Amino acid sequence: MTGSIITEILLPLALAFIMFGMGLSLTRFDFLRLWQTPAPIVTGFVGQIIALPLLALGICLAMELSTPMAIGLMILAACPGGTTSNVVSHLAKANLALSVSLTAISSIVCVFTAPFVIQFAVGYFANGAPIDVSLTSISLGLLVITLLPIVFGMLVRRYYREWAIKVEVYFRRFALVFLLLMIAGVVIQEHAIIVEAFNEVFIACLLLNFGAMLIGVLSAKWLSLSHKDGLTLAIEIGLQNSTMAMLISISLLQMPSYAVVAGVYSLTMYLGAGLLIAYAGYMQKQQLTHHNSASM
Repeated sequence: MTGSIITEILLPLALAFIMFGMGLSLTRFDFLRLWQTPAPIVTGFVGQIIALPLLALGICLAMELSTPMAIGLMILAACPGGTTSNVVSHLAKANLALSVSLTAISSIVCVFTAPFVIQFAVGYFANGAPIDVSLTSISLGLLVITLLPIVFGMLVRRYYREWAIKVEVYFRRFALVFLLLMIAGVVIQEHAIIVEAFNEVFIACLLLNFGAMLIGVLSAKWLSLSHKDGLTLAIEIGLQNSTMAMLISISLLQMPSYAVVAGVYSLTMYLGAGLLIAYAGYMQKQQLTHHNSASM
């Protein structure tokens, strides 16, 4: 995982490929929803960009995580929701349009916000360790491997709509396979750290996942949003783009040890996602039963 060709060329190209696939699924109408339904969009945005890094910081301090684990958790919290959140929203029968819109806007904005969170995390937790972190290099890296491919994918979708719809599913499959390969690579290279710190990392990842989902649910209740929107916010704020977090750690920062948290999180987030899907199914069944009883 430390080879220059892999970390500097192949991994960034793979993420750019995945982001291009995300762009193929987006249209300008996904962004027009920002004006049509601002409350859930703004709530999800604030939860994703502000509340999540603060939650991660609280977990790092409360658990007194080691430097690599703390910085890794902060990097993860700085990343947007990925395409996984859209899939989970579809399975949970949540507001898929809202999910897609939040994923798109957070993926774009994180290019500008993530570098500040990462620089703060390294400066705070590394205690002056000689780790070269440049806001400019991180921003440019994220711009090239995330924002530009998304925009290019949207342009392709606009002018070659049928082809984009046809091939977009293959990009999703590639994203899943690539994530699994990334996890395997991190586990192989950083197995000593994982074995030593698995308990604290596992608990920290669960706390971040469940805490973020709780932020989504409580925010929706506070603003009196629909159950469907609340479920969507829980998914979007609760599921992070762990692939991007691993790429930032390995390729942009050249610190594979930071990627351990994202690798573990890639597994634990499915626990929270599974519970949300099960809960959504239970609520839908209860509503159907109540509707049938009222009809009789």
